[in-house]
Amino acid sequence: MEILWVLIALVMLGFVLLPFLRRGRGAIGLVSPDHPDAADPANYGFVREEELDIRMPGPDQDLLDVLDVVQRTQDYRAAQQLLAGTEKEGERRWQRVQAFAGAASLELAQRPGGVSEAPGGQWLRVWRAEAPKDAGGAAVHAEFLVQQAWRTATPGTDEFRIIMEEAKAACGEAALLAPGDPIPYIVELSVARGLGYSRKDFEQLWLKILDRAPNHMGAHLAALHYWCEKWHGSRELAYSFAEAAAARAPQGSLLAAMPLFAVFEHLPEVTLVSGFWQTEVVTKAVHGALHAVHSARPDDPMLAHVRHMLVFFLVRGERWAEAMNQLVRVDGHVGALPWTLSADPAAEFAVYRALAVAGFEANGGNPASLPH
Repeated sequence: MEILWVLIALVMLGFVLLPFLRRGRGAIGLVSPDHPDAADPANYGFVREEELDIRMPGPDQDLLDVLDVVQRTQDYRAAQQLLAGTEKEGERRWQRVQAFAGAASLELAQRPGGVSEAPGGQWLRVWRAEAPKDAGGAAVHAEFLVQQAWRTATPGTDEFRIIMEEAKAACGEAALLAPGDPIPYIVELSVARGLGYSRKDFEQLWLKILDRAPNHMGAHLAALHYWCEKWHGSRELAYSFAEAAAARAPQGSLLAAMPLFAVFEHLPEVTLVSGFWQTEVVTKAVHGALHAVHSARPDDPMLAHVRHMLVFFLVRGERWAEAMNQLVRVDGHVGALPWTLSADPAAEFAVYRALAVAGFEANGGNPASLPH
């Protein structure tokens, strides 16, 4: 019986991998990197796997410089100055708040502290103590608590609820310090998901965000989780939310890519039918996202997020050349969905990148034929 189950598992695995292993217009051979027939991503100027930056979806040199200073000196003031000079309603401020909170949370995980050692992330505690009226520090602290809840506790447990209730209170404090700032309310979207806000309460929270930043892509992505089937909504509610956002998106807005993220959130655990990636719902969402990236400002902070998601879908759909066009624009940074769901985001990204290169070359592509 055990042998039978092993055979069944192998057959199912074969169905899953088959679309990647061959294609009608030329086979894609998955060989070892040192094999003479192996497609080499380095030929395209791609960054080595061990050098991929998993902290951010795309470049933000100012943030990297400040993170380096803060973590090296444990002095929060550089972070305080950077946030104070970042536009409140924009996407970049939200990304920077997440980055500072994530850095403090990871420091604490690596150095919990003890009798003779201060805990990691001490600079954030000092920031809150020395500048209690600073809106940036309050927002980072609220997001830090949210990340701590998801990282260290299990949803539904008393420990998780206690941390989330503390995060909710921190969101309220941050909102009072900056009435026009959408960030405290965007942070609370994750609290709402974790604590299971009623739909009425969630919609009231969402209206506060729409009043302050109606086209905020990061806020829409955070809200989408609440409406997903695995949390407090359904596939239909999530699709409806995403499609409504795309329909009202102004020209050049990446909100037009929202349906692609809704599709991703509801992918089946195992896809045995290769044609799934060419179905109407997937194709329509991919085309909407491609249109969004073509229309968006080159400096839109959310552009890399959409490009990373497109890489995933374009590779699964065997649209190799289009996948390569996205890869050359995001390679180097992998701190975005879907890679961050993996225990090793860089390795996950590298697999898809290798598949894209192999598929591209199997169908006549080469570095010279790829537009930059």
